[in-house]
Amino acid sequence: MTSLSVSMLDSPSYAPVLTKRGLSDVDKKIYDSVFNAVMNQRLPPGTKLTEAHFCELFNVSRTIVRKALQRLAYDHIVVIKPNHGATVASPTPQETREIFTARRGVEAAIMPLAIARANKAQIAVLRKLAKDEHDAFESGDRANWISLGGAFHIALAELAGNSVLQRFLNELVSRCSLIIALYELPGNVACSHDEHDRLIDVIASKDVGQALKMMEQHLLAIEAKLNLNDEKEKINLAEILGLA
Repeated sequence: MTSLSVSMLDSPSYAPVLTKRGLSDVDKKIYDSVFNAVMNQRLPPGTKLTEAHFCELFNVSRTIVRKALQRLAYDHIVVIKPNHGATVASPTPQETREIFTARRGVEAAIMPLAIARANKAQIAVLRKLAKDEHDAFESGDRANWISLGGAFHIALAELAGNSVLQRFLNELVSRCSLIIALYELPGNVACSHDEHDRLIDVIASKDVGQALKMMEQHLLAIEAKLNLNDEKEKINLAEILGLA
């Protein structure tokens, strides 16, 4: 779940969707390796991540590995089960549908509140987010592109000024980011920055009805572009993490 120390809408800088607060440099290296491998579709859902293997790959203790894996579990990237260890999260088609249904409901509640409070400075921050998202996509930085796409929606939740809705959306965006990373069909742009640009225009015009319609269509389009087929293949973890 996202935790922002500085409001995205009160500063030109903003935190990534998935935070790594409390991690040391070594923990962060493990976290980033797994996170980027998942977000770039190199590490498939359901992949087992054993502590011993990570200790060998990174030449660190189990305590350090465990801390990184626990943070990844907190951000819904991996699942940790007692006596089974950690695996890359593998949301089912039913779970995916439930997550997107919940997200549409939460974002529909957020939109009128955000529009009522939006001013020129906050609209400018939203446009900056959309531009950064576009730049990440054009540069091929898939992990950052997915994070920035989520950050745009979280910024709208901050603008709405309802801490409960924001907390709900933080978790939903985190889980949707994982789902997009795992199941987005090759060649598709799941969360189009162009759609975000058009949505900003409608928010600036204070057209609540049109904004609600566009947001629902936007989220339905993201869900429609996912490939939820169960395809498993053997992997080389060291190679995937760039350690081979």
